Amino acid sequence: MAHAHQHQHQHGHGHQHGAPSAHAHSHDSDPTPNGLPEILDLDAALFAPHLTALTGRIACLAGDDVRHIVDLGSGTGTGTFALLEQFPTARVTAVDSSPAMLERLVSAARERGLGDRVRTLEADAGAGLPGVVDADLVWASASLHHLDDPATGLAGVRAALRPGGLLAVAEVDGMPSFLPADGAPGELEARCRAALDGLHAERMPHRGADWGSLLTAAGFAVEQEQAKPWELRAPLPEGAGRYAFLVFERIRGSLDGRVGADDLAALDRLIDGGPEDVRHRDDLVVRSTRRTWMARPTQETLPSRP
Repeated sequence: MAHAHQHQHQHGHGHQHGAPSAHAHSHDSDPTPNGLPEILDLDAALFAPHLTALTGRIACLAGDDVRHIVDLGSGTGTGTFALLEQFPTARVTAVDSSPAMLERLVSAARERGLGDRVRTLEADAGAGLPGVVDADLVWASASLHHLDDPATGLAGVRAALRPGGLLAVAEVDGMPSFLPADGAPGELEARCRAALDGLHAERMPHRGADWGSLLTAAGFAVEQEQAKPWELRAPLPEGAGRYAFLVFERIRGSLDGRVGADDLAALDRLIDGGPEDVRHRDDLVVRSTRRTWMARPTQETLPSRP
């Protein structure tokens, strides 16, 4: 929906979404798990300068004449709005499997006076993009790892792009970290990250995949690949403590039975309103590694699969 992207985006449960964010991902029956939209929106606000730099890089590759953009797994619209700003004459087709996320995005677009530049498509990213052709740019942020079959999903993206169009992929490398790396807090986060990686390996086998080779196999030429740490240090922007709280709350729900009782108790202390609560700490540093791939469809036609 929501990696949306985001959709960013990998703290435990979630759906396709659109921020290049670490967000909860679950494939349960709840299409917009509790707290996920707020996490996506906070992530968007906190990391806005980083996202602006990334969309600027995309614009350098995509060129000026971008008229139609597809936001694959649009979530609450982080990528949609960043790209509408970067490409002032373009329109965006926001694709998400969650009707609730799409409704939220449409109302946000109207509030910003951008309603006429956004249309929505309720679809699963892995099932093709019906009716979408000749897109100049496809943005897939924290959404590709939800694909059950990357080859089929990427074939659908390739079919939606015009010749020479650009696919920009962003994925988050695991859960963000917030606590000092030295000592017990950092060790707790490392254990939580390892447990979440195990959980995700079961539920989403393509999370953390080498998208460079998958893109090449699907008939794309990768022009740029980058891994970049996104980091926020004191003075932290407003909302950082709330963001940390919501992330740890989701992690705590995901890791019941997957980490020891001591670690669960330590996680509880980070969200219980007491002195160790992340909303009261002055030692938070928000770190998140984002990987990006920029690719274009190759000109030759692919052999059809038997």
